[in-house]
Amino acid sequence: MNAIIEVKPLNDQVITVQFADGFTAKLNVKPFIKGGISEKLNDPALFNQVHVDEFGGISWPNGFDFCPNFLRQYLQPNPL
Repeated sequence: MNAIIEVKPLNDQVITVQFADGFTAKLNVKPFIKGGISEKLNDPALFNQVHVDEFGGISWPNGFDFCPNFLRQYLQPNPL
């Protein structure tokens, strides 16, 4: 499994994620904000509350989340 061990919010709805094997990349979350619960991530106060969840993925207090396996596959071509 591709567990995330650290996530840091940056500016403009971008985060940095670090996986357990050391792979680190930036993720622009903007393309994933398309209404519903994701719309609330436009609030910087909520967006900055991103955290690593108990499954090794990342999530926000409103329930929006990303699976670590999806993120690894999505980010692999774009390492820092």
